[in-house]
Amino acid sequence: MMNIEICKKAAADKAFTFVKPGMVVGLGTGSTAAYFIQAVIDGFHQGVPVQVVASSKSSFLLAQKGNLPLLNSDELISIDLYVDGADEIDLQKRMVKGGGGALLREKILAHMSSQMIAIVDDTKVVKKLGTRPLPVEIVPFGCRATLYHLANFGFKGALRLGKDGHPWVTENQNYLYDLTLSNPVSFDQIHQTICSVPGVVETGFFPSQANLVIVGKEDGQTELYS
Repeated sequence: MMNIEICKKAAADKAFTFVKPGMVVGLGTGSTAAYFIQAVIDGFHQGVPVQVVASSKSSFLLAQKGNLPLLNSDELISIDLYVDGADEIDLQKRMVKGGGGALLREKILAHMSSQMIAIVDDTKVVKKLGTRPLPVEIVPFGCRATLYHLANFGFKGALRLGKDGHPWVTENQNYLYDLTLSNPVSFDQIHQTICSVPGVVETGFFPSQANLVIVGKEDGQTELYS
């Protein structure tokens, strides 16, 4: 069985080699991003000064615990580098993200960055997107109507629930609707159609944000494609 954790750490450590002193670095969310955050922490305390901005509370807490200088995202218009994982990614560097529920903030930071690096293990690379649900962030107000209109377009899925059985709430106080897509033809068109429905904030489709993809291998090596 593949040791996924070795793959994740290999990709994260390789991504850190692109971090330069003085950079403002955006920190992604999820288990692979957590390895990158730890690499930034280790590098910072070994003499690589950076400032960071987090895409989620969990990433913020990891950075805070590592005593990294955290910036207020509300006061920034650009950052140097953003590093994050993906739920799936194809060879055109198109991604589906949002399994961790931070897709809106991740997309904002990706758009703000001069360079985005996607770090993934071997299992996340697919020939065609659609192997995993597509997260859609929707506002709670009128959510049933929003889901009804999505269904009228033929989109089916499930509202993500917390352990208490209530709708899972993002850090932006929105809900997540995980769409199951059967044999999707054009993710670009799907994204546009979904976002045309009032009440939809954003989808987890990232069309071309990644400048570089780093794939971690089980032997600790990495493969890069740009």
